[in-house]
Amino acid sequence: MSAHSRPDHSDPELATTSLREKLPPPPLTRSAMSRFVTRLLKGKPSLAPLPDCHFLPTDARSVGSARRYSAVILIWIILLIIFRTHLGPYSIPVPSGLLECAPSWHNAGIVGPTPLDPAKVSETWKLLQRVFNAHPPQPESIPYKTWDVNNGQANWDVIKSWVQLSEQDAHATRAVHEKLLSNLPDYPSKLYSGRGIITLAGGKWSEYAATGLGVLREIGSTLPVEVWMMDKNDIKEGWCEGLEKEGMACRLLSDYMDVSELKHGYQFKVFAMLFSSFEDLLFLDADNIAVANPDVIFDSEVFSKNGAVLWPDYWKNSASPWMPYITGTSDKAADTWNEELTVESGQILWSKHRHWRSLCLAGYYNYYGPQYYWTLISQGHAGWGDKDTFPTALKALGELFYKIPHDLQTAFINGTTKGIAMVQASPMNERAFEPMFLHANIYKWSIRDYLCTGCYPADGDPNRGYMENPGALISPHLREGRRILAKIDDLPVDPEPFIWKSMERTACRSVWKDDGLCHRTREYMTKAFGFQFKIGKVAAALGLEAEPCLEIA
Repeated sequence: MSAHSRPDHSDPELATTSLREKLPPPPLTRSAMSRFVTRLLKGKPSLAPLPDCHFLPTDARSVGSARRYSAVILIWIILLIIFRTHLGPYSIPVPSGLLECAPSWHNAGIVGPTPLDPAKVSETWKLLQRVFNAHPPQPESIPYKTWDVNNGQANWDVIKSWVQLSEQDAHATRAVHEKLLSNLPDYPSKLYSGRGIITLAGGKWSEYAATGLGVLREIGSTLPVEVWMMDKNDIKEGWCEGLEKEGMACRLLSDYMDVSELKHGYQFKVFAMLFSSFEDLLFLDADNIAVANPDVIFDSEVFSKNGAVLWPDYWKNSASPWMPYITGTSDKAADTWNEELTVESGQILWSKHRHWRSLCLAGYYNYYGPQYYWTLISQGHAGWGDKDTFPTALKALGELFYKIPHDLQTAFINGTTKGIAMVQASPMNERAFEPMFLHANIYKWSIRDYLCTGCYPADGDPNRGYMENPGALISPHLREGRRILAKIDDLPVDPEPFIWKSMERTACRSVWKDDGLCHRTREYMTKAFGFQFKIGKVAAALGLEAEPCLEIA
């Protein structure tokens, strides 16, 4: 047998002779021992011969050799424990393709949403849809006329004549509306349970949702989450499986209804709320980031008393004067709503048990929304869509709800007076404004929107590659490593580092993983916030594979 060939342990001659008497012991290689120690840490301490490790004694009498071997193993284990528990200052560039980092979300114990019964939910919707189809407005559509921006805020002289609806049609629609209210179904007991958070995703909105969901777990939320999408074409392959580890679940509207009947994406929200497994729910837009743990608001006094909490928008209500009449809140066309602020529906807190009929009515307004109710409610002014269908439904049924008394605030781009997002208050404090939600209505937080290279200009999508886009106000911040958000008052914790931690996770360890994006993200985080990405000096010195660990300096 060649001195360079591997010994055949089935050879009877070798079975009765010590290996060290037959072959000179080759040197113990670092890679072999590294792999062996790794197996030990993974709970697989096999004593099978390691590749390139021919020194193991096969003779049971070689006690001294076995002891020396055990001592070597023990020393390596101690060194590796030191490495894993004490990161040194040694820092080397690490590609994102190494072993996955310890997760930045520590929520393995969170229980996900209760599985839905598609048959029961679908049957509930079919019943409701039959009621909707039997009560169309008159006429079934009205012309959509965009509000002239030169008119500024709504005023009565403009409002009362903006959308043309005849008195005859208004009377007919009011009569249909009255019949509809008497036919709305009762709450389906035992179909929904518990409390949780829901959001909408799909396409690039999944990237925005990924950021917000990451921050949600970073700030300590432990509620189950449902991520709703239109159909299977909206799913990013592998994303839903990752969400399940965080107590989250993907849901498809197409499992419960024929989505081809929906004409606009603004209709998705109310149906996600109707179909959700939660009895009490907090809806968050995909681009809405919680900057304080929202779990507590389910136990707030205002939610306990009212069962529905809504948040204000910037501008006054521009509803047609026929809306109070059609909904039965007035006996004639009136301007009674026009001094109120509209609702900003990027966050909605709702009890389905207490407000089931009003949620169904909001569903009706959205079912006929694009062709009728959205135009009558907003008259083409800012906010055309689902947002004010919720307070309209609550008013029509005379149900209690709470509207946050604090005006929303604007978050600004660092070093400018330009807005980047809306800041909404917590319902826990009626006396003072305590920030809870950062609704990114200008620049939405997506790693590809921010740091993608070669993405600008993008066909049909101006919101890619802000770093390269000279017209983007945040472009110099991204290129120079400056924070994006100006500091927000009354926040105990700066939310922007949490946002970037979530986006780093997306860029480096998710289904959107990209080495270039990962590198640029970590480089930006290091410059802007002092994050460090390093491996232990022991691991680096020994050449062990290791993961980059994220710290704040």
